[in-house]
Parts: sequence; structure tokens; C-alpha cells
Amino acid sequence: MSAGSVSSSKLILEVKGKAKMECELKRHLSPKTVGIIMRSIPLDGNAHFIGQSIIYFETKVNSGVERQKKEFKKGDIAFTPAGSSICIFAGDTITSKPMTPIGKILTNVDSIKDVKAGDVLSLYLG
Repeated sequence: MSAGSVSSSKLILEVKGKAKMECELKRHLSPKTVGIIMRSIPLDGNAHFIGQSIIYFETKVNSGVERQKKEFKKGDIAFTPAGSSICIFAGDTITSKPMTPIGKILTNVDSIKDVKAGDVLSLYLG
């Protein structure tokens, strides 16, 4: 697997001991934020939940809101400056606060439903 092109980067989102999902960060969605995240890879943290359909983990990434939106589809990946968190959407969701869209899960998207609070999530080059 390659790191992708200038406009997108293929990564692995792993739920330690449970599943691996191929995902893609797309620079055209939010160039500044995706660039900062790519320079910070690998990232990992404990899974937390917002409601039933947003799973997130905190990072050390420091970026503001960019090209924000509130509607996300199952498998979308976003960044929120609140807690410097990467969010994964387990279902179609309209958020109360805007987030920065950064990419999408490409494979095994249904395995995101198996994530439990406290699981370790890792985002790294595949």
C-alpha cells in the first residue's frame, strides 16, 4: 500500500486487538488540518463516545476549524479542535458543533460498531 497521492493519503485505522480498517485522508477537504495530521502520524488514543454514532480519540494535533460542516455519513472521519480529537462516524449524523471533514473509512466500516469505550484506536501509514 502506498502513502497515496498529494491529494489523498491511505492510512490504517486500527482498533487494537479487534480490527483494522483502511481509510483515506483527503487533502482537498481541509488542506491545513490534513497536512498537520499527516505530519503527526502515527496517532493513537483511547476511544470515547459522543452519543451512539460518534467515536473519537484525543490527539496532540493543534488545528482550528477548517471548511466546517455538521452533516456526516457513516464512515466519515473528522477533526474537532475541542480536545484536538479525531472523530469517526458509526452512522449518519448531524452534529451540534461544526467539525472539520478530513477523510473516510474505505474498508471494514462495519467493524467500527465493535468499538467499546477505552479501546485503543491507532491511525498510521499502512
